[in-house]
Amino acid sequence: QVQLVESGGGLVQAGGSLKVSCAASGSTGSINRMGWYRQAVGKQRELVATISSGGSTNIAVSVKGRFTISRDNAKNTVDLQMNSLKPEATAVYYCWALRLYGDEYWGQGTQVTVSS
Repeated sequence: QVQLVESGGGLVQAGGSLKVSCAASGSTGSINRMGWYRQAVGKQRELVATISSGGSTNIAVSVKGRFTISRDNAKNTVDLQMNSLKPEATAVYYCWALRLYGDEYWGQGTQVTVSS
């Protein structure tokens, strides 16, 4: 089992920056990929960015060049640095982890609100 706890959400003006962080605990040694998804009101949950234990990233086209994902394998943390934020980035951001066995885990989510 893996537990994920997010932090760092909040309110920011358009054009600003915000970082969300996630700390994993439990059976962290078997985690393969970690990352972030988001879900806006009335929309489906969508991938933002993921990163493997080796540092290989997968970043949504809509945020590429503005969002950066990083991971600290020793601390079992994953961060998402969000720059040049747009109002359409307003959503609940969920931390995600995929273990080598194929099971997935989700955090509780953290709200990010970008005001225009």
